[in-house]
Amino acid sequence: MTRMPARIFAALLASDSGALTSAQLGEQLKVSPAAVSGAVRYLNQQHMVSREREPGTRRDLFRVHDNQWYEALTNRDSILKRWEDSLREGVRDLGPTTPAGRRIGETLAFFEFIQVELAAMMDRWREHRKTLDLD
Repeated sequence: MTRMPARIFAALLASDSGALTSAQLGEQLKVSPAAVSGAVRYLNQQHMVSREREPGTRRDLFRVHDNQWYEALTNRDSILKRWEDSLREGVRDLGPTTPAGRRIGETLAFFEFIQVELAAMMDRWREHRKTLDLD
């Protein structure tokens, strides 16, 4: 993650409510509204924060998700699947016995492995989370 999204994310994570307005983020971090806007757009695309309306106002409120690391990793699932599909196509087009096809095939095998391990790890996390006093 680049510096500004990391700073915004850290500010949200460290806030008591887990949510701040753009103005609050800008003031706390001493950055421009444009810097906040670009950073929260990136974080929103990564499913790490959500944008909602502050009740009774027209101001946006940016909120870090509860259990946000789980959410961020879970949302990577569709990205990994798209990469796998593209890699599978590359192996097919180049041929699995060519040097390039073998390299792409190994990358595909890695992503398939990660996909299985990530799913199992998320299952273990859900079970472990039940044992914690987080709610």
